[in-house]
Amino acid sequence: MGSTTKNKRNNSVSDEHEQTKDSHDKPLNKKPKTTTDSSTTPSSTKPTMETHKKGKAFDKKRRSEKLKSKSKSEPIDLDSEPIASDSKPATDSTSGSGGDSPPEFHIGVFKDLAVVDELARLTAAKQMVTELKAVQNVYGGVQEMEIGDGGFKLEAEKNDGLDECSPSVRYAVRRLIRGVSSSRECARQGFALGLTVLVGAIDKIRIGSFLKLVVDLLEVTSSMKGQEAKDCLLGRLFAYGALARSGRLIHEWSMDKNTPYIKEFVGILISLASKKRYLQEPAVSIILELVEKLPVEALASHVIEAPGLDKWFESATEVGNPDALFLALKVREKISADSSIYGKLLPNPFSSSQLFSADHLTSLSNCLKESTFCQPRVHSIWPVLINILIPNTVPQLEDVASASNSLKKHKKSRKTCSSDEEIAKNLESFCEIIIEGSLLFSSHDRKRLAFDVMSLILQKLSASLIPVVLSNKVIQCLMDILSNKNTWLEKVGLHFLKQLTDCVGDDDVKRVAVIVAIQKHSNGKFDCITRTKHVKNLMSRFKTEPGCMLFVQNLMNLFVDEDNSLEEPSDQSQTTDENSEIGSIEDKDSPRTNGNSDLLKRWVIESLPGILKFDERDHKMFQVQKEIMKFLAVQGLFTASLGTEVTSFELDEKFRWPKSPTSNALCKMCIEQLQLLLANAHKVESLANANSLEPNDLGSYFMKFFSTLCNIPSVSLFRSLEDEDEKAVKNLQAMEAKLSREERSHDCSDDANRDRALRYLLIQLLLQVLLCPREYSEAASELIICCKKTFSTSDIPESSGEDDTEVGDAPELMDVLVDTLLSLLPQSSAPMRSAIDQVFKYFCNDITDDGLMRMLRVIKKNLKPARHPDAASADEDDDDEDDDLFNIEDEEIDQAETGETGDSDGQTDDSESVVEAEETDQDHHEDSDDDSDSGMDDDAMFRMDTYLAQIFKEKKNQAGSKPQVLTVYSHLARAFVNPHTAEVSEQLSQRIWGILQKKILKGKVACPKGDEIQLSTLESLLERNLKLASKPFKKQKSATNPSKQESALKRHKKVTSFAETSIFWILRIVDARNFTESERQRIVHVFQKTVADYLDGKKSQIKAEFLKDVIQRRPWIGHGIFGFLLERCGSAKSDFRRVETLDLVMYILKSLATSGGDVQKASKKFVKNHLDKLSHAMKELVTNMPSKQARRAAVRQFCVEVFKIMAKHNVTKYLLKTLAPDAQAALEAQLGEKFVSLKKLEK
Repeated sequence: MGSTTKNKRNNSVSDEHEQTKDSHDKPLNKKPKTTTDSSTTPSSTKPTMETHKKGKAFDKKRRSEKLKSKSKSEPIDLDSEPIASDSKPATDSTSGSGGDSPPEFHIGVFKDLAVVDELARLTAAKQMVTELKAVQNVYGGVQEMEIGDGGFKLEAEKNDGLDECSPSVRYAVRRLIRGVSSSRECARQGFALGLTVLVGAIDKIRIGSFLKLVVDLLEVTSSMKGQEAKDCLLGRLFAYGALARSGRLIHEWSMDKNTPYIKEFVGILISLASKKRYLQEPAVSIILELVEKLPVEALASHVIEAPGLDKWFESATEVGNPDALFLALKVREKISADSSIYGKLLPNPFSSSQLFSADHLTSLSNCLKESTFCQPRVHSIWPVLINILIPNTVPQLEDVASASNSLKKHKKSRKTCSSDEEIAKNLESFCEIIIEGSLLFSSHDRKRLAFDVMSLILQKLSASLIPVVLSNKVIQCLMDILSNKNTWLEKVGLHFLKQLTDCVGDDDVKRVAVIVAIQKHSNGKFDCITRTKHVKNLMSRFKTEPGCMLFVQNLMNLFVDEDNSLEEPSDQSQTTDENSEIGSIEDKDSPRTNGNSDLLKRWVIESLPGILKFDERDHKMFQVQKEIMKFLAVQGLFTASLGTEVTSFELDEKFRWPKSPTSNALCKMCIEQLQLLLANAHKVESLANANSLEPNDLGSYFMKFFSTLCNIPSVSLFRSLEDEDEKAVKNLQAMEAKLSREERSHDCSDDANRDRALRYLLIQLLLQVLLCPREYSEAASELIICCKKTFSTSDIPESSGEDDTEVGDAPELMDVLVDTLLSLLPQSSAPMRSAIDQVFKYFCNDITDDGLMRMLRVIKKNLKPARHPDAASADEDDDDEDDDLFNIEDEEIDQAETGETGDSDGQTDDSESVVEAEETDQDHHEDSDDDSDSGMDDDAMFRMDTYLAQIFKEKKNQAGSKPQVLTVYSHLARAFVNPHTAEVSEQLSQRIWGILQKKILKGKVACPKGDEIQLSTLESLLERNLKLASKPFKKQKSATNPSKQESALKRHKKVTSFAETSIFWILRIVDARNFTESERQRIVHVFQKTVADYLDGKKSQIKAEFLKDVIQRRPWIGHGIFGFLLERCGSAKSDFRRVETLDLVMYILKSLATSGGDVQKASKKFVKNHLDKLSHAMKELVTNMPSKQARRAAVRQFCVEVFKIMAKHNVTKYLLKTLAPDAQAALEAQLGEKFVSLKKLEK
């Protein structure tokens, strides 16, 4: 029986669609031509031939009747098969007008109800209802009519309760109910739509009969498979939904307040929802759709009293039914009355505080956890709960200024209304029990649900409640998720961060709350742990001064209010009264229990100056700069002797310190960040001054602020100063005040810029004195002396007699200043070096030769000795040769000052000689000089190169007449060639390269033209550079990494290029000196030696193209080495190099052949003088031909070109005379008939 029912139900829907397709638009008011027996044949039975003939006869008769009545009819498919009697119920043909044809219902609409196109489904449903209403109206309520062979009786016998409906309506209802169980295309949606409009339009369809018919037609039996049963259950759901949307239940209640159908309908849906989990949510949605339409009276008397609802509510908390909770909340919201039917789902009496109490949320947690079944969609229960939790749908925007003022106060003093307190309390309980307790530390799906729910909450939340949601557990879980890359949960976390950013938008108050919450619970390491840039991106969006100020104030509170820290020791708040312990280094650096708090404070210190980096209008952010400066100065430089708060009446401001003492490392960080802030402010002020803007002097404000705090009795420096340091601090303060007055008197001139540069150097030096005890006091006193001599002031701060003696006996001002700057460079901070740069910029024009030599001695120092001399000794022996090429002794420096740079045999020196030279150099100077550069690090050497660049820039009009250029070149070249330069700092190497290229080698003004330059100096430099250009590349034996080998090769090419450029620069100096022919011959001799090395062995790797370039630019060099080339080209050990030498010879010969006039005569004479050597070279070449064919061809081509050039000079006969018979025979053997023709070229 079950199998028969199953086949009948499944086949009926599919066959009906096929019949609809084959008999499209066939009306149902025709008389059936089949017998009663045939009408009971199942639709799946194949029609007989007799039935087929009868169908054709019926179609023919119907067409003739329609033609007679001149009525329009739809085209009929000629290939259609006859429809079984079960699929063709007749329609009542009784009509009020005797001559008109009765209305017809075309079953083709069922086909259109299942298509994907929504518009087509709507049109089909409208057509179906229109036709069925017309048919039903004609039917007139007649229950039985005998037409033909009794088609109506057949439909009535089904006993479906639709006795008052016409056969077409009854057929349509049954077919629509069966159709909602079909999963084909959009059949379920389309047939449910048709059922909705049909039930709503024809009131003869009784609700009780409809409900019974749904159960009968979509019965679920035990023999059904899973998908079949699911289709039937979903079909029921869609049928009930169609009934709810039709409005018949509302109409039924309006007609009869005691109607049983509402209770029965809700009970059926509750029973259906209990069958399967996937039916719960849609069943509840159908009930709620009915609830929204029913009045409150009907809800109380019908919906709540529906059978099975109370038990369903009662078991919801145990089984975890979120849909029951959702239904209870929505019904309770509609009727606004308490009831015991809700069971444990809702508190009785109901209130938001009771709903979100800890006990009640614990009982609901099981329901809420089970709402993950509908992922990735968020269950409807959550928006309802969130609306109750946060009743204000549109949060009020907080004014930044008011928020700024309120955030300065403690939370305890903040007065809020009772509703806000209740919301905060409920939200805290909800997040603690549901988000953190139930979802966050459960399965992956529930973690995702937790983040989705938090996203919904944050969209409605005000800035003050954001920390409640972004709690410690939430941030820790988020960091764990994001730290595991390439996982599904990581995508969830990234999506949450994106939604969080979208929620923040352009609201600076919310942005501050989010950043502070995230960093507070991650100890300032969120971006580092998660390997994202979320916090950095949020910080970069502060564009306004109020927003930046609000963020700065929150960071200050985060630093000072240690009750916000996670692991804060409560007993540390009483140690701030002991100033000696505060200044103790041992206590500051000792391990602390609040290490996490120090990490957070470290982030606060690092972030404060970085706020201004994200705003390009720094000159408009002076108030923010001042707040940051005051905070860093207070926390880094000072401490309160009594308590943790101090009020300054002069500044009208209160300053706070943390209860626990700030560690020495944090104080150092504050000072370093303060130095960086002042250095950046100096740059901004210089830019504002250049743009004629009113500068904001942060440095002057800092010095006044520093002096004011120093004068407060209850405030002391973070450490006690020794006498020398204390004296240096006072003198620096006094001198800065004097320079500030001088700067204002000079207005916006260059003198004012110089004064400002000195002032900021003094400020940086003052901070260095406080930061590093006993290290900078001497340099501070020397710098003050320079300032005294610079301005020749009489109202300088008081000084001791020793200082006066020093001032009287001091050497030149610039020598003292350079020596002081050099002494400040080692181990100085980047802001200090930046300040030194600015000072040197304004004083470098007055640099003395002695000061220049001091700077060059810094560049001369070895940068980095080998760490493993045994393993890399072979490599370093080769590298030391580069050092020896430009090893400058002290004697050379002295000679350079008088006009000559001495020569040294760099070819035989080794690494030990370099060290000895440096030791000798150190012995020739005082200890003070040695102290100025012995501790120089790589960055300090980089500063030296910057200073040298400033010298060339400021003194470019004088550099062409000073021989010091060669001295500077030698030292910089030695540092650049030194292989340790690139190893230590690629930036330093690039900087030296830039100065050599732009300021010396390719700069027109850097070419010395005076007679002080000696030829021996140029000859020595030329020889060293030629040797450097000839040096081959050797793979480092100790370097196994291919990238290191590649880097070494690139550097070798760069050094070779530098040597070649230096050779052209030296030759340019030689041309400028106008040496005599005999003196130039010494230069030629250097090139001859290089060519000899090139021909004699493979160690010389000088490029032949480079030699061609030299000969092209300096023809006199080519003429000088021409004879030497002819002598040696035939005896070269390598065939390749022999051929390359022939190219040089031919290049020189061709340059001689292009001359004319007197020059041509001289060229002819030059060629005739070298005919013997030329003939000898040709003999050697043709008698000892290379082994490779290409090179033999090159030799033959050379000989042919020689004869052609000799013909141009009319010296062919002289060449033939110098050629021996055996040489001519060899030439004829190699050239053949071409040799005979070449001898006849000359006329």
